[in-house]
Amino acid sequence: QIHKIMIFKKKTYFTKVHGLPNITPLVSSVQETPEPIPTTVKGTIPTWIHGSLLRNGPGKFEFGNQHYNHWFDGMALMHRFQIEDGQVTYRSRFLCSDSYTQNSERNRIIVSEFGTLALPDPCKNFFQRFLSRFEMPKPTDNASVNFVKYKGDYYVSTETNCMHRVDPDTLESKQKVDWSKFIAVNGATAHPHFDPDGTAYNMGNSYRNKGAFYNIIRVPPERDGPEDTLEGAKILCSIAPRDKSKPSYYHSFGMSENYVVFIEQPIKMDLFKIVTGRLRGKSLNEGVYWDPNQETIFHLIDKQTGKEMPVKYYTKALSTFHQINAFEQDGFLMLDMCCSDDGQSINNFLIQNLRQSGEALDEMYNTMSRPYPRRFVLPLNITSETPLEQNLNTRPDSTIFCTFEDLHGEDLKDYGGLEFPHINYARYNTKPYRYYYGCGFRHLVGDSLIKMDLESKKFKVWRQPDLYPSEPVFILSPNAEEEDDGVILSVIITPVKDKSTFLLVLDAKTFEELGRAEVPVNIPYGFHGVFNSSA
Repeated sequence: QIHKIMIFKKKTYFTKVHGLPNITPLVSSVQETPEPIPTTVKGTIPTWIHGSLLRNGPGKFEFGNQHYNHWFDGMALMHRFQIEDGQVTYRSRFLCSDSYTQNSERNRIIVSEFGTLALPDPCKNFFQRFLSRFEMPKPTDNASVNFVKYKGDYYVSTETNCMHRVDPDTLESKQKVDWSKFIAVNGATAHPHFDPDGTAYNMGNSYRNKGAFYNIIRVPPERDGPEDTLEGAKILCSIAPRDKSKPSYYHSFGMSENYVVFIEQPIKMDLFKIVTGRLRGKSLNEGVYWDPNQETIFHLIDKQTGKEMPVKYYTKALSTFHQINAFEQDGFLMLDMCCSDDGQSINNFLIQNLRQSGEALDEMYNTMSRPYPRRFVLPLNITSETPLEQNLNTRPDSTIFCTFEDLHGEDLKDYGGLEFPHINYARYNTKPYRYYYGCGFRHLVGDSLIKMDLESKKFKVWRQPDLYPSEPVFILSPNAEEEDDGVILSVIITPVKDKSTFLLVLDAKTFEELGRAEVPVNIPYGFHGVFNSSA
């Protein structure tokens, strides 16, 4: 007997914004800065901060006269803000991936990316070019999404099977690592989760004769030697999609103390279209689509046994890219995540869309559903003896019967919703918590920083005209006693002034600016990063 706990959808949030400024410089190519350069500090950067903010994102959008089509396609540019004694230095390097190297040598796009299909070599004759359409496309190793950590080493990662081990001090590319050499997966997310002992969990798809499967991956914290990479990685659990020929796309997943939570959402990948894309002259993103008629399913997997819970949790169609936190309490699993009621945005982030201006830019933004933080309360203690048609949510402080709870007030709509969430991960991941941080999205990219209080659902905001902050990263202060004792780091860029990037430092408690370190180079808008402590 399988119980379905139905979690019904609320209204979709859209906007009516007019006069959005052009942000073309934020998604334009820049030069790398391989040697550290000083910054100009204004205000005060706490001297207790010792370490570096490592960030990743696209930094080159063309080779020769060929241009990438999608924001996700740009070549990975790694950034390092080194903070010591209240001073900051900056350096950046392009990842020396095979994709970057081959494209640079030929001065054209050789390797296909998510939204860009590499054209056949014009030097080949017609017959060779025709045959090349029947070749399986080589997966890109352009790891442009995040910095991740396995067994103490830093890697840059995207969602293919290839990562690159990177020196966190020099940003030099050290080693290409292929997930498929260790376990039977064809990729992994760029958002692993970690237990306190350093055990890492991730998710990756595998494609077999019987179709696609979702796989929960576990990587042990121990290493046998300096050259050890992903040795010991195991598949904890394999989950069959609802349709094995059209599995869901996912960017991340949730994790509580005892469970991995996989959200199977109606953003679908048509494997037939993807496999035949080269033959049809179509890029990979042409095979990714949104099906609003399908429900979203929450899968819970026991981290100790690798068994999937028999109960299925359903909600109406929604899309999610990032989870905020998940924890267990009173026999329930609380899953907090940023989600919207429309999943077409992944195909909206074309370079041409991001570089639009005027009414075309306004229309693009206003037709995209806004992301908002929500909580889903999933009952854990369900058996075949549990009566049907009864309210399984008995938590006295949960306000909505079998539905999600908004983790915000109505006033968050004025800031375009919230994405790029971050918490005090070191102390509160998988635990009850009070605060989360994120970017407000009153544009196609983040244009404000937000601190949300879960108890009051009130928030603090840092926002200034023409400034666009990156994902906020929380740094715990020494001898911290309260959850928000620390600082927030965010890289701020602007399209209206050349070479005016700065690293912003906010007091996490008051959300007031403490200081900023101005960098005399241009930096494009990036995706994700981590803080590497040297204390």
